[in-house]
Amino acid sequence: MEGDLGGGDVTAAAAAAAAAMAVEEEEVMPRDARVVKELLKSMGVTEYEPRVVHQFLEVWYRYVSDVLSDAQVYSEHAGKTSMDPDDLKLAIQSKLNFSFSQPPPREVLLELARNRNKIPLPKSIGGPGIPLPPEQDTLISPNYQLAIPKKQSAPVMEETEEEEAATTTNSNPPTEQKMDVQQTPQRVSFPLSAKRPK
Repeated sequence: MEGDLGGGDVTAAAAAAAAAMAVEEEEVMPRDARVVKELLKSMGVTEYEPRVVHQFLEVWYRYVSDVLSDAQVYSEHAGKTSMDPDDLKLAIQSKLNFSFSQPPPREVLLELARNRNKIPLPKSIGGPGIPLPPEQDTLISPNYQLAIPKKQSAPVMEETEEEEAATTTNSNPPTEQKMDVQQTPQRVSFPLSAKRPK
């Protein structure tokens, strides 16, 4: 019974086939991709998607091409015919200064924290519970106003002919007199929480 394989033989054969396929894949894979895989393995990363290697390679190539193009610009600016290591060092340093920011030293952070913590927190003026804004700023405060006109009783006088003549010649009285005639409204507001009489 050569065709009859046990369950353990099938899994061992599948594992051997997968290992052989991985070895072939490693041989076909570019050198840079193998380096990225080795870096991941050395950092203890064992499980990752295959796209991660390609993303690392893309970042790597972009960074190298940016550094090389900056170094070329620096060497042209210096009037050199070709790049030298100083141009590369300058390009890398400028990339580090503008791309990657270092956190401030621990001593500086501690000093900032000490200065900030010298200012006490404001004391709570409210009692227990949730602090609410002032009543005039809430939606339950009265938000309407009624204009009640003042009743002015003017004495009725009979006009004489002289007064009629004076009014016809001066049909536009001054604005001060108009202001006195206009009524100023009174503002009245009622709280919403008032109970109605029964």
